[in-house]
Amino acid sequence: MDSPRQANNREPKRSQNRTSNPPQKDAYARLLNQHCSSKFRLYMEQYAKDTAFQREGSEPSTLLKAQSDRQNIPQRKRDQVSNDFSDSSDFSPSSMKSKGEESSLSLYMEKLSTRGAQQDCERKQGVSDRQRWGQRRDTATSQDGDVESGEELGSLKPNESKKHQKQQKKTKESNKDVTSKETDSFVGRPQSPNTAGTSGQEQEKVKRSKKKKLLRQPEEEKSGEETLQSAVDTQMSRPKSPHGKEKKLQQPRASSANYPADKSKNRGPRGSKKQVFESYMTLEEVSHGLKRGELIEGQLRINPKKYHEAFIPSPNDTRDIFLDGIVARNRSLNGDIVVVQILPREQWKVVRSDTEGEGTSESETQKENMVQTAQKRPHSIVEDQCSDQDELIRKLQNTTLTETGKHLEDPSTPRPNGEVLQKTAKVVYIVEKKHSRAVTGFLKFLPDKPFAMFSPVDHRVPRINVLLDNCPEDFTSRPGDYTNTLFICRITNWAADSNFAEGQLAKTLGQAGEIEPETEGILIEYEVDFSEFSDEVLNCLPKNLPWTIPAEEMSKRRDLRKECIFTIDPATARDLDDALSCKRLPDGNFELGVHIADVSYFVEEDNALDTIASQRATSVYMVQKVIPMLPRLLCEELCSLNPLTDRLTFSVIWKITPEGKILSEWFGRSVIRSCVKLSYDHAQSMIDAPEKMFSAEELPPADPEHPIDEIHQAVLNLHAIAKNLRGQRFSGGALRLDQLKLSFTLDKETMMPQGCYVYQYRDSNKLVEEFMLLANIATAHHIYKRFPQLALLRRHPPPKAKMVDELQELCDQLGIDIDLSSAGALNKTLNTALGDDEYTTARKEVLTHMCSRPMQMALYFCTGELKDEKLFKHYALNVPLYTHFTSPIRRYADIVVHRLLAYSLDCGPRLGLSTEEVQKQASRCNDRKTVSKRVQELSSELFFGVFVKDCGPLDSEAMVMGVLDQSFDVLVLRYGVQKRVYCKSVAGLDSFHHRKVGKKSELTLVWTSEDPEKAPVEQEISIFTLVEVQLKADGAPMKYSAVLKRPEENES
Repeated sequence: MDSPRQANNREPKRSQNRTSNPPQKDAYARLLNQHCSSKFRLYMEQYAKDTAFQREGSEPSTLLKAQSDRQNIPQRKRDQVSNDFSDSSDFSPSSMKSKGEESSLSLYMEKLSTRGAQQDCERKQGVSDRQRWGQRRDTATSQDGDVESGEELGSLKPNESKKHQKQQKKTKESNKDVTSKETDSFVGRPQSPNTAGTSGQEQEKVKRSKKKKLLRQPEEEKSGEETLQSAVDTQMSRPKSPHGKEKKLQQPRASSANYPADKSKNRGPRGSKKQVFESYMTLEEVSHGLKRGELIEGQLRINPKKYHEAFIPSPNDTRDIFLDGIVARNRSLNGDIVVVQILPREQWKVVRSDTEGEGTSESETQKENMVQTAQKRPHSIVEDQCSDQDELIRKLQNTTLTETGKHLEDPSTPRPNGEVLQKTAKVVYIVEKKHSRAVTGFLKFLPDKPFAMFSPVDHRVPRINVLLDNCPEDFTSRPGDYTNTLFICRITNWAADSNFAEGQLAKTLGQAGEIEPETEGILIEYEVDFSEFSDEVLNCLPKNLPWTIPAEEMSKRRDLRKECIFTIDPATARDLDDALSCKRLPDGNFELGVHIADVSYFVEEDNALDTIASQRATSVYMVQKVIPMLPRLLCEELCSLNPLTDRLTFSVIWKITPEGKILSEWFGRSVIRSCVKLSYDHAQSMIDAPEKMFSAEELPPADPEHPIDEIHQAVLNLHAIAKNLRGQRFSGGALRLDQLKLSFTLDKETMMPQGCYVYQYRDSNKLVEEFMLLANIATAHHIYKRFPQLALLRRHPPPKAKMVDELQELCDQLGIDIDLSSAGALNKTLNTALGDDEYTTARKEVLTHMCSRPMQMALYFCTGELKDEKLFKHYALNVPLYTHFTSPIRRYADIVVHRLLAYSLDCGPRLGLSTEEVQKQASRCNDRKTVSKRVQELSSELFFGVFVKDCGPLDSEAMVMGVLDQSFDVLVLRYGVQKRVYCKSVAGLDSFHHRKVGKKSELTLVWTSEDPEKAPVEQEISIFTLVEVQLKADGAPMKYSAVLKRPEENES
């Protein structure tokens, strides 16, 4: 998704508007324009104006009194002015606490108006925006990615300058001109409309004039309330002492803090400050609450598109539980394990039950770095397709219903209009801070402040105050020198009474936009340990080099050095941890072997090497480098199955028929000598040319003991058996959801991208995969049978039933004959339901993306921790037991499995592990595997951003993957990347119209005709529509956007 700071492709008209009348991001003005009621708007304007007059002794207008009486706003509430709204969502459910005696609608209106009054006061309080929040930046071009809201949620300080208070009337008048584009869920205009209003009502004229003045950024397709708080949306949590308990949420409410009598409040760090966040429950309270079912534990996920929205999984596998705003999150960050308390039913959220609104866009880290989650879950944000206005009205309708006492239906039951209730909650305790609390970002100088403001690139992390003493020495005298400097900052504290976190700069990375500083920032932010291994760790390695296998060890193992064994890996691979062999037997069957590097021989349990390996848990593969789990002496030398070298291995050897039926099986420690290192390309060329006689020059150096023809025949036999095994697997109900993967060619000296291409998954890849799966399945059965309480296995839960049902309904409406009843049924229809033409592959990729959303993440677990054996099943593979055995050089889970296997075979030491310890390690492996995958994706996105900048613009066909009400997502076919196109940013577009029938969402784009004599050109956008896009670099470093190209007029 495009960053809010990256829009180069604005229309000229928009640029003029922004230049001549820069938008003041005023919460009052923004939310006001989202209401279609002119009476409501008139009332709000008058009320905010009179609020300012009251501070000067003026009385409210007659209109205001009359309106407020009709709206049932108590006089004592009208006299109050909000001091501090830390949750800038429009109507946080948690803000309803202890307000039951008042109308929720009234409170909401009061919150809007008091916030507007507060902001206008702030703008004239003697502290400039720059002083308060750092240098102002345009949201479209801000290089650090902060979404400036104009309301930084700081405490208002009325005592700073009385003379500025007297200017509030003037400010109020000027704020009438501060407007935002009023969106409509059916019609939008990306350019300023020239039509004049025809209504006779004065309010409607005002409404239309406001619509002409300011066009919102495409990113403001996000809700208006989201933009208000995105700069500080997800904030750090520091658990307090268990003794500091407080059960009720200390919600910032309207108070009289702005009156002269209350000048001492919120004055500074030494004055009494209002509590912004609720104190955490004690561990004892949490334990009791979890046991009684009053509290729920889960992992927090924050919507990368709408930072005020967060979710945790529902324990009964229904719709996720919603957390609205930063106050509800209570300083927890994305990925943290939290305990939440469900809010009262009348505060639950009304959402549309739509599959296509679940975040069907590209990996959002092309806009920001997502923080890791221990379990990758499908995006469950089902509101994205709703317009801001619809969302606001729905909340008000829901509140009104509950206030009138109308019975609310069961949350899982869709309403007649397709809407359902979603439970909401608030965080009351943080079990584990999974988020690293380290972020990359930029430093802002604040005049007359003892601290600088650190603005994270990841908008879901709060802005951070950094003491000037912790900043570079010349930062205060030459702050401009650091405008484009990327820093790492670590959050050190965030008090419950503060809107901002506190932190310390950890490192200066370098200039933003350069690959190495950006890469280092990613690694630090995701807590990837890329430091050199310590001497204590290196002392665990063999000392006498070159190392040879001791004779004593050789005698304990099966000697396979004379066999024709070889590796097949990517051409650039240096950590070769698996090899294959295939020998025809006299009876026509085959002896087939999978041979895995015996890493556990070198990594002894509980020494320093084992400790660091268990902490890293996995190697991390980036475009230009690998961060290894183990020292390179092991990864690339002693454990790597390099050719023509004796190596220690763990082998699984089967006697198998040509059809793939297993007749016998053997596990054991062995010694091999690989005869050749084949790449996937080499193996593929052998498969493609079965009759060809390959010369020595066409292949890497090989052992003369095994002629090239013997190796070629072994590859062909493996391929034939693999095809049979694969066919049996899929006919037996397995599923494979392939996703496109981008690969790069790099300059050998600069390591900069020279080219990129979509990686081709071919028969040689499938060959290796099939036998790795076979070995993993066999090992899982073996260790579980021997250690039913200790086995480390890998399970894959089935997809979420509700999301599957919604997807089925959508596919039915799209005319796609798809069967989602089982993994096997889905796999079959994915390969048969999409026609047979040049775009079949693209349609399959789009449908695969849609089908991946309900899917859950596969997880490591200890069998002793799960009592129900049915939960062990791997859904996608459709097997009862599965584990990881085949990659111990790069995965710690495989080392644990090797130890279990060795002990079960009486060829390894006794394990000193308990069920709890195995489960703890399994959880660690889950966390780091997810992080590794995310970092790999970020690295790829980083390099592609550089490639677009250096080689772009890039033209390509694209296929629509999902349609929202003001934007749509496309798969760029040439490069396999996913991007979101915002209708309001499309140059040349006159208007757009959104319509929805059931689950099917469509847009009609109306293009201004290039020939004034011709009618406008209409373009229909729905799932599977083909469009032309151009990828262009944005102004911000490493960022790019997809620009929709005008369709040919004869296509209309």
